Amino acid sequence: MATRKQKAAARQNVRKAATTARKKQTLANLPSSTKSALGKQGAAVAQRKRTGASMPKTRKELHDEARRRGLKGCSKMGREELARALGHI
Repeated sequence: MATRKQKAAARQNVRKAATTARKKQTLANLPSSTKSALGKQGAAVAQRKRTGASMPKTRKELHDEARRRGLKGCSKMGREELARALGHI
């Protein structure tokens, strides 16, 4: 059996690990090629929104549509995969 002190230490370690994991998911820690790809994709989406085009949608819009349709595994898919699975491409 673990003592109360050991349980408290384990809880603290889990919290620290979760905090560290969240910090590493920032844009600053991504490779420059990924950052530029995200920037290009964001610019393309912004351009489509300015021109009033409805397709292709953002990943969030596609994910929401996939959830409404009951598509399994949609949370792990990227924008392209979601569009393909929903028949937009």
